[in-house]
Amino acid sequence: MTTTPTTRGRARLPRTARRAQLLGAAQQVFVRAGYHAAAMDEIAERAGVSKPVLYQHFPSKLELYLALLDQHTGELLEAVRAALARTHDNKQRVTATMAAYFEFVDREGEPFRLVFESDLTNEQAVRERVDDLNERCADAVAEVIREDTDLPPEQAKLLAVALTGMAQVTARYWLSVDGSIPRDAASRLVGQLSWRGIGGFPKADRAEQPEALRR
Repeated sequence: MTTTPTTRGRARLPRTARRAQLLGAAQQVFVRAGYHAAAMDEIAERAGVSKPVLYQHFPSKLELYLALLDQHTGELLEAVRAALARTHDNKQRVTATMAAYFEFVDREGEPFRLVFESDLTNEQAVRERVDDLNERCADAVAEVIREDTDLPPEQAKLLAVALTGMAQVTARYWLSVDGSIPRDAASRLVGQLSWRGIGGFPKADRAEQPEALRR
């Protein structure tokens, strides 16, 4: 088979690898330019593929953006759930949850900008995904609060929304000021503030449970 100038150097990648390559290129363009100013031509060029190849994987710019959004909202949700599941010590859970948000905001490639600073929030599919992320993160935290305090579900949820909202806003602020506080120190500081609030709620009677579960 003869290699033409247009195909020379373009290795044929497996579908999953090509998809990851395209998403990586798209993320760079979307973060830099925003959704509306991003062009599929530029994304294809940055990925080193032809525009038809890009459209084979993602039929529209919106579908490409939503695929990135699904990827990164899933990563943050998983990080929050992992932070809560890592220990039964609730003070450590609070600190770890704050750290999950700070790590996500500080991640290479700035995926948080697509999630929390999108210029496409007027698009229903985008808004629904972001709202769903916030809801599910708060639900995960609320479940721990409710089990540990026996607060009514609506009160536990309100406190959980406050905690996750604080984590998101303070993490984004910390990154924006580019100050002298290291990330781990910043997340611990916010965790201490959060724990002094949530830690003051009376704990449910768990006398029948092992000591490790009552901490």
